Amino acid sequence: MIHGSAPAGLSATEAAARLAADGPNELPHHGQRSRLRIIADVLKEPMLALLLGAGVIYMALGDATEALVLLGFACLSIIITVAQEARAERALDALRDLTSPRALVIRDGQHRRIPGREVVRGDLVLLGEGDRVPADGMLIEGQALSADESLLTGESVPVAKTVATGDAPTAMARPGGDGLPFLFSGSLVVAGSGIIRVLATGAGSEIGRIGRELQSIETEAPRLFRQTRRLVWWMALVGGAATLACILLYGLLRGDWLEAALAGIALGMSMLPEEFPVVLTVFMAMGALRMSRVNVLTRRAAAIETLGAATVLCTDKTGTLTENRMRIAQLRLPDGQQAEADAAMAGDDFARLAALGLLASAQRPVDPMEQAFHDLAQGTAALGALRPPGWALQRLYPFSPDLLAMTQIWGAEASGDWLAAAKGAPEAIGALCRLDDGAMAELKAAVDAMAGSGLRVLGVAQARWPAGTPLPDAMTGLDFSFAGLVGLADPLRASVPDAVRQCREAGIRVVMITGDYPQTARAIAAQAGIEGDRLLTGAELAAMDDAELARALPGVTVFARIMPEQKLRLVNALKAGGAVVAMTGDGVNDAPSLKAAHIGIAMGGRGTDVAREASSLVLLDDDFGSIVAAVRLGRRINDNLRKAMGFIVAVHIPIAGLALLPLLMGMPMLLGPIHIAFIEMIIDPVCSLAFEAETDEPNLMQRPPRAPDAPLFSRALLGWAVLQGVLTLAAIVGLALWLWQQGLPDTQVRTAAFIALVLGALGLVLINRSFNASLADALLRPNLPLAIVAGVVAAILAATQLIPPIARLFDFTALNMALLLPILGGSAAMMAALEAIKPTWRRSLTV
Repeated sequence: MIHGSAPAGLSATEAAARLAADGPNELPHHGQRSRLRIIADVLKEPMLALLLGAGVIYMALGDATEALVLLGFACLSIIITVAQEARAERALDALRDLTSPRALVIRDGQHRRIPGREVVRGDLVLLGEGDRVPADGMLIEGQALSADESLLTGESVPVAKTVATGDAPTAMARPGGDGLPFLFSGSLVVAGSGIIRVLATGAGSEIGRIGRELQSIETEAPRLFRQTRRLVWWMALVGGAATLACILLYGLLRGDWLEAALAGIALGMSMLPEEFPVVLTVFMAMGALRMSRVNVLTRRAAAIETLGAATVLCTDKTGTLTENRMRIAQLRLPDGQQAEADAAMAGDDFARLAALGLLASAQRPVDPMEQAFHDLAQGTAALGALRPPGWALQRLYPFSPDLLAMTQIWGAEASGDWLAAAKGAPEAIGALCRLDDGAMAELKAAVDAMAGSGLRVLGVAQARWPAGTPLPDAMTGLDFSFAGLVGLADPLRASVPDAVRQCREAGIRVVMITGDYPQTARAIAAQAGIEGDRLLTGAELAAMDDAELARALPGVTVFARIMPEQKLRLVNALKAGGAVVAMTGDGVNDAPSLKAAHIGIAMGGRGTDVAREASSLVLLDDDFGSIVAAVRLGRRINDNLRKAMGFIVAVHIPIAGLALLPLLMGMPMLLGPIHIAFIEMIIDPVCSLAFEAETDEPNLMQRPPRAPDAPLFSRALLGWAVLQGVLTLAAIVGLALWLWQQGLPDTQVRTAAFIALVLGALGLVLINRSFNASLADALLRPNLPLAIVAGVVAAILAATQLIPPIARLFDFTALNMALLLPILGGSAAMMAALEAIKPTWRRSLTV
């Protein structure tokens, strides 16, 4: 500690020179893409190009309404992408806010309050309780100062700081651990006061290092969008080739190039899957809404589907598996008697032990462990007996690196003896009590037994001192007697064991990654039901190269004493092994691993802004059980999305077939651009959206996650979709050919084909509602959107038959019952055939 005259600090000139040389105390701003550049990059996306191309086609055809709808979707895509770009930058902005609070410094011998960004190396910064540390530094003066470094370490228990001595190291140590003379940017002073000399600012600080890592990590393109993009490109290429071939063949064979162009446009439109981006957007938006109902906020919509495919769930301990609320769980007396806290308070000796722990704690506690003593012993008779009315705190002996214990002296001037209450590390308390080797061995055995149950153990002692007599310079001058041990626990959340069990049944491996001690981590993992005997510590991990770590990972489910950068290494190693990784976190130290994981899950209650901005999902209630609910929803959404996509492929086959039929059969055009536009832009998307409301498949959480490289369209699903489309096309084509050969007018054939196509599309919706349920079950299961769809379809068909202007717009004519009956019979026969074939595909569809 510095003695003598008050330190003068830097001069204003020195500070200005260092600020100019090192730059401001904030994370560096890197060049960002301009809004125009972002829009230009978005326009290269095939999905958006498809929307714009379809819009241009509709505009060329004079259909301004449909063109504006498609162009509206295109503009919405651009807005969403620009917003996501800005969101990515907000993670760094949040870090900049943390690293730039206002600071009280000593400049030219005067106290000055300056913006945190103006703090420089060598500055002397004054800190008090509640202050945010503006830069990394060494404590050169201090009084009982402790800091909450959970932003950097993930551990919520504050750590005590000591004043640097003459032989203190000059290089910064890592955050965490009692007895260090270093404080870190972004941490919070929870008790005491002091002065630090700044050693590192901005990007050179510990939080700056995390910021550099965060900035260097590229967020992976979501698998769902990559797969959909490939599918759209392939279908667009096939559609383009078919359009060109249709125009050439039609023009060469019939000589009418205008009609050939219309036929080619109709065929191309029938094959372009413009519903895909619409359905994908709506499914993700509705999924985000459903997630919010189970207390999960969706920040990146694609993570919903990815979460349903997660194979590994990495979770921290404090606050996620546990309640992040310390409480006294067990008390143990010197003679070995022990009791749970609530029952123990009925006994005088146990109550006295709890009251001594309170008297060794701060009167207005910030430390969660000290709060636990107040919660248990405040207002008890034992406390009143130990600290009579009128007694006050006479002296505090704080923690020191040489003795991890603290003592508070209580008494009054007129009292006989004062009471000294001490608490701290059990071995430190044992030393204060001058226990012999045998007693110390018994103490260690008791501590190990309590720690093996997941408890954090403190020792408690007491001493007496004559009132008014000068107190010794150190607490070691007091004659202490051992009072007992206190075990504190951060209780496991009630929902965790069942949630872990559900994860295990769903084929998801739960891995705990914590900075806590191995014994505590192992005990909490056992309580949670996280299986696995092997535990890996941060020190063991640091000694492994990547190949050794890859071999060790499959057998480890608990990682203890893990440093922040090691979390990122573990996530990358799991990803390299082919796992789809979900990662939970709350602190600044978790941000890089949250961003690197396939699904980053931040805590909404206690999580930092940095963690939330780097994540894909945010747990609003910080409850691990909400993750399992989100996994269930993710799997359901993926199932329903596959059903919708399969339906879209299936229904495009009869649409394309009817557009191509006139060319092959010499028939008049059955479907023009307006018919196809109407079917694709109104009926198909609406029918597809009905799938979003479908309930869970029966085996949803009992089947393993999809393989990481599994395509959105498996061969089985694609085959099933093609089979449905071909059978539907065959039924409609058979009907149209029969009517044409009967010599019916073109308008009647066109009308019958259109009605059969619409009914066939509705039948395909019913067939695809479930991979497992029968058609009869599908008809009975409630689905309000589907009921609305059916009503809309019925109204549309009725309008084409009963309202002359609409009939003329579509070039339709009214059909009599003699024509309607074959249409209905053909649709029913098609559905019956598919229902008979469906059981042979069920097993492969649900894998």
